[in-house]
Amino acid sequence: MYWQTTRFQIDLSAPKVMGIVNVTPDSFSDGGHHDSTTAALRHGELLLRDGADILDIGGESTRPGAPPVGLAEELARVVPVVKEAVKLGVPVSVDTYKPQVMQAVLDLGADIINDVWALRWRDAQGLADATRVVAAHPSCGVCLMHMHLEPQIMQVQPMQGDVVPQVLSFLQLSAQTLCGLGVEKTRIVLDPGIGFGKTVAQNFALLARQSELLAAGYLLLAGWSRKSSLAGMTAHADQGEKLAPHERLAPSLAAALCAVQQGASVVRVHDVKETVQVLKVLEAIRSTQLTPMDSQGHTAS
Repeated sequence: MYWQTTRFQIDLSAPKVMGIVNVTPDSFSDGGHHDSTTAALRHGELLLRDGADILDIGGESTRPGAPPVGLAEELARVVPVVKEAVKLGVPVSVDTYKPQVMQAVLDLGADIINDVWALRWRDAQGLADATRVVAAHPSCGVCLMHMHLEPQIMQVQPMQGDVVPQVLSFLQLSAQTLCGLGVEKTRIVLDPGIGFGKTVAQNFALLARQSELLAAGYLLLAGWSRKSSLAGMTAHADQGEKLAPHERLAPSLAAALCAVQQGASVVRVHDVKETVQVLKVLEAIRSTQLTPMDSQGHTAS
């Protein structure tokens, strides 16, 4: 129960919280809030004080319909932040699909590559190969996510049918391909890709049946934080009064809790402090269930 990364062997016997640091002007939830090196690092430090176990730094929004960001621009956003973040003494993940960005941040000491394309993306010339970049590194961690189609059209043409076996098959194949290149299984974590080309019903099916994805034989990461599917579960959603991203704390916490109960080892979130508190309550409950009590409710010696 651990995730092998560049500098850290992350113990996943208890769930870990990955805090989101978006260095972007257009992310769906907090775009423009931390889009400078100073602001991003300050936010990362706040997340660590709130209890984050991992920082996930991203320089390009992959929300539905988001326009792609050029290589030079993404490097300019991400590299200065990663260069300083690796000094904070915690695992640093970078949310990118571009092989050149992966190589640059790994050269700086980044611990994890978090890729929504599951290492499938190729540049216009087909020259850059993300799989080879990760496979060539001796120990970096990698999160392979399922995405249907691509951000520009994934919600226009969402998946059809029962998504759970389709997502499982894709993730199994992606992981097996990487292992075939010599990457140790302990370096790989899988993400079902909530909101990436799925309907609301399909997203909740993935949550309800998330434990089935464990059949792939890898640990799981869940990213439900502030997702639009949660906005439809509110009192007046049927009248068009859906919660804005910053108003989705309660449903985000409920989804994170359910994801952990269904076997997720890592939850990727915006609201770190509250998520940590929820998981501490869950851990207290689990600990109590495992500890013998006497008839008065005291811990048995």
